[in-house]
Amino acid sequence: MVPSLFVGVVLVVLAAATVGGQWLRRRESPAIDRRAVDSFNARVQAWWFFTVVIVLAFLWPGLTVLLFAMISFWALREFVTLTPTRIGDHRALFWVFFFFTPMQFVLVYFNNYGLYSILIPVFAFLFIAARAAVYGDYDRFLERIAKVQCGLLICVYCFSYAPALLYLRTAEQPERRDPANMLFFFITIVLSSDLLQWAWSGIYNRHIIAEKINPVMSWEGVLAGSASAAALGWMLNWAAPFPNWWQTVAMSLLIAVMAACGSMTMSAIKRDRGELTSGNFVEGHGGVLSRIDSICFAAPVFYHVTRYFFGA
Repeated sequence: MVPSLFVGVVLVVLAAATVGGQWLRRRESPAIDRRAVDSFNARVQAWWFFTVVIVLAFLWPGLTVLLFAMISFWALREFVTLTPTRIGDHRALFWVFFFFTPMQFVLVYFNNYGLYSILIPVFAFLFIAARAAVYGDYDRFLERIAKVQCGLLICVYCFSYAPALLYLRTAEQPERRDPANMLFFFITIVLSSDLLQWAWSGIYNRHIIAEKINPVMSWEGVLAGSASAAALGWMLNWAAPFPNWWQTVAMSLLIAVMAACGSMTMSAIKRDRGELTSGNFVEGHGGVLSRIDSICFAAPVFYHVTRYFFGA
């Protein structure tokens, strides 16, 4: 009963946001910032997409893991295109794309925490450096290897902790033990916080955090958006995977803060590479990286804090 009602509430909110976004898009008014409206609609579209993906998790968790793996592969491809590589890096990249990336999600599917928690930060990182060194090209070696490792860390390792939530068991009440409920709650809070922080930053933007990196995100927007996400978590406490309302609020606030960190970090990476967008996943508003940056930073932190304090 709880999962179906939870999904229904989210769908109603998304439908209202979609109608509002399309209404703004069709309005002819000089007071409306078209880029801001397009950005809003792109965020709503991303939320629709992930909602559909997670609804599938209620039927078959394995399919959701597969879809997350495909998104991860696509995001890593976009990241690599932002960071120029040399011939000596291509052999290492082959292993990154066709072994370590799929293997990470295979281990997540089999819930082998002991291996997927160390596969990339230990084995993959060491292998990438050694494989590139064997080629013999030492020009800007450290910089090149760091770029590949950073992409693998953010786009694959961190992102994989989102579907890993499907297999995380907590000691909450029996009626809250649906395996997809944890992931659905996480995605709902992280994407809504991203949208709320963007909206509040458009209203209150006196103190921009880092104008050269993100000219829109303000301290007021992040604080108000995070507080709004925490309030949303409180309203959804009846469907949350935590026993007490204050725990749900605290975890929602944690997700919102890490989501803001992800957005800022990815903006810094794209501007360092001279790119305003990372792809064309959503026409006119960047690619996969632009839509999952908040998830990549929030997922591993949410997973490990939940596992440590609430794990069964």
